[in-house]
Amino acid sequence: MAVCTAAGLACAALVTAPASAATDSLTAQYRTSAGGATADQSEPWLEITNTGTNTVALSGVTLRYYFKADGPNVTYRFACSWAVKGCANITGTFGTLANPTATADRYLEIGFTAGAGSLAPGQNTGDMQLRFYRADWQTLTQSDDYSFNGAQSTYANAPKVTLQRGGAVVWGTAPAGNNPTTPPTTPPTTPPTDPNAPALFDDFNYGTSTEPAVQQHGWTVKSGQGGPGVPGATWSPQDITFQSSGGNSVMNLRLTTDGTAAGTKETELQTTARKFKNGTYAARVKFNDAPNSGPDGDHVNQTFFTFTPLNAPMDPDYSEQDFEYLPNGGWGEQGNIMYSTSWETYNPDPWNAVNAHGEARQSYNGWHDLQLTVDNTSITYYIDGQVFATHGEPYLPEKPQWIDFNHWLIDLNGQTSSTPRSYDEQVDYVYFVKDQVLTPAQVTAKVAGYRSAGTKFTDTVPGS
Repeated sequence: MAVCTAAGLACAALVTAPASAATDSLTAQYRTSAGGATADQSEPWLEITNTGTNTVALSGVTLRYYFKADGPNVTYRFACSWAVKGCANITGTFGTLANPTATADRYLEIGFTAGAGSLAPGQNTGDMQLRFYRADWQTLTQSDDYSFNGAQSTYANAPKVTLQRGGAVVWGTAPAGNNPTTPPTTPPTTPPTDPNAPALFDDFNYGTSTEPAVQQHGWTVKSGQGGPGVPGATWSPQDITFQSSGGNSVMNLRLTTDGTAAGTKETELQTTARKFKNGTYAARVKFNDAPNSGPDGDHVNQTFFTFTPLNAPMDPDYSEQDFEYLPNGGWGEQGNIMYSTSWETYNPDPWNAVNAHGEARQSYNGWHDLQLTVDNTSITYYIDGQVFATHGEPYLPEKPQWIDFNHWLIDLNGQTSSTPRSYDEQVDYVYFVKDQVLTPAQVTAKVAGYRSAGTKFTDTVPGS
């Protein structure tokens, strides 16, 4: 084990790696932008550098930042302000140390989704501007935190941050008696599921949005006017249509506009019953970057989400979990962006939002598998089988929710042409299973099972 020869100097890796891993060398760098003994939030900014000779996938790498909690019952929230690798590709979870010390009894563990990619030899992750704060938003004390160094305002090696790969520590020293251990050699098993758990599955095998079966199966088709979107726009039931595709029925939600509120028609389909809370939600959705005809550029919003109503400003019982794809930007964004947002509450006027989100600035044109899981500890979003974002308290839903798809226009600023144009969002199926946290592979198997059995619709989820 290497030894630091002088206080305050950055050390080399303090854990000796196996000889077989000698060409896989990683180091962690740290700085803080909140150097005070106390702060509204702790801001450990981190980087990882590949100093070896092999390319390393970040999805197999984790970091731990160790700190002393302000009290045994104090809880913390993680956030990523900005990252070169994309905040949507970075996860943050808190853990409790088995052997508390004078400067550490908790840790923040940073992980990466597959979307973070790999580090080639000599590369680093670039900035990861991370932060955490008390859930009650009280001032926290960080001067007694093991990994904190208030004087380190520029990046330097971080001997008190550990870096793990495949469960083995490859950099840094943990607080005494708390070295992260290699996971068991037995691979984890897929979590069991209850085959009789209440579930909803709809293949959208309908003729029109006005036929009785749509309402009988628990759906409400929005009509008239009202938010969200451009004031004066109309929700158009006849622009929700159904068609055959690849042997399955597909729902199409069309948005049309001529650049005016009066000439804008939007679409929305929502469950009539609010009875969905913990469990697994999934849908296969086709997003479209361009209109079917006419000029492109409108600030359209293509969605799959679940929510409870906001009955008053800052309503504590409000909740929402969104997939929102903006193919032409909007809300200050200039190009493609996907959001996954978990809402605690908000005040519409003056605007005050309490939420957390993941984001990816790239095109999602085409078909995608969207999934989110909700249990008593976290909300996890998946796109095409990969974790997109994870959020914990205070964003977990308190009350039963609706399931919703809508396609709407954020504003009239994206494209001012008066030439009519239309955009499509398509949905292959929707699936929900109550109180079961399924993997993407399990969802795929469940949907395949319904289809092989010829099941077009089932709903055994009890009312709230």
